[in-house]
Amino acid sequence: MTKTRVLVVGTGGIGTMSAYALEKGGLAEVTAVMRSNHDAAVKNGIDLDSVQWGQVHAWRPTAITRTVPDVSRGDIVPFDYILVTTKNIPDVSPTVTDIISPAVTPGKTAIVLSQNGINIEKPLIARFPTNPLISSVAYTGATETAHAKIYNDDPDCQKIGAFVSPQVPSDVADEAAKRYVHIYNPKGELDIIYDPNVAKARWRKIAYNGSMNPVASILRMDTPRMRMSQHIIDDLILPIIKEIRAVAEASGVTLQADLVHAVMHQDPNDTAFKPSMCQDYEKGNLMEIENLVGEPLREAERLQVPTPTLKIIYGIMKGLQLKMKEERGLWEPSFQPGNPYE
Repeated sequence: MTKTRVLVVGTGGIGTMSAYALEKGGLAEVTAVMRSNHDAAVKNGIDLDSVQWGQVHAWRPTAITRTVPDVSRGDIVPFDYILVTTKNIPDVSPTVTDIISPAVTPGKTAIVLSQNGINIEKPLIARFPTNPLISSVAYTGATETAHAKIYNDDPDCQKIGAFVSPQVPSDVADEAAKRYVHIYNPKGELDIIYDPNVAKARWRKIAYNGSMNPVASILRMDTPRMRMSQHIIDDLILPIIKEIRAVAEASGVTLQADLVHAVMHQDPNDTAFKPSMCQDYEKGNLMEIENLVGEPLREAERLQVPTPTLKIIYGIMKGLQLKMKEERGLWEPSFQPGNPYE
């Protein structure tokens, strides 16, 4: 039996857990793009400390590579799927489309975006108009604790469905998504499901990621303390959630009635948990502000939905991101032509 060829781009916690599950299912052979963790994985394999799979030592996927393979050379068999689990930071080059482009075969390769945010498919529709695009909304808890060492404390959980791409027939995209679910979860033992309304799952995650993530980053504060304060929730978080609900509604997505309760109780009270965006900021890393905060705001403007709190939060987050860019040499402080504030 010919196995499905899957390229995994982004082999941190989520990417590595996905690569392992895909190969363990027996229907896929995985090529993993590994950069900083390449040498460790090649030399010693990958270790998993997993609530789902137990202790796995020295595991290796079918192939490990430092760079995204270039299928145009002709000596590489085209990939059936590309799974992207990298951080999505479109305001910094190279973008996702630039990174995966060498491995995409037009009209054949289905691209699975296991990344947060809304409208993340739009750049790929423009760049790869004939390729099925698949949305994976993941709730898996997995972290790379050291090179090629993964700690997984929450079982793999994903909702998977097709993005709408004008030049790809909906039945073709849906079938690609269903096939991916089958390859990933052939025995139905994992919480990996096909969800025809996966857009709703994305907006549900935005209710948390567009509120708790940026506010925690600005304040450098864990979410239990934010809730303990009460005023941070009342003055900032609740208005943002209300605005996101309104934008989702205007775009055709009705979110659950208990949305506020769900967001408030997503993180346990007995941990000083800081969302990923806040963790990135404290580490001096670039943050995923555009797809988590900027895109909901731009969608609101397109649909003429007022989002005053979200707009202020986005402005502050762009300022914090600019500081990160300057520290990394990605932005030079200078007055550009036409700047009225010079």
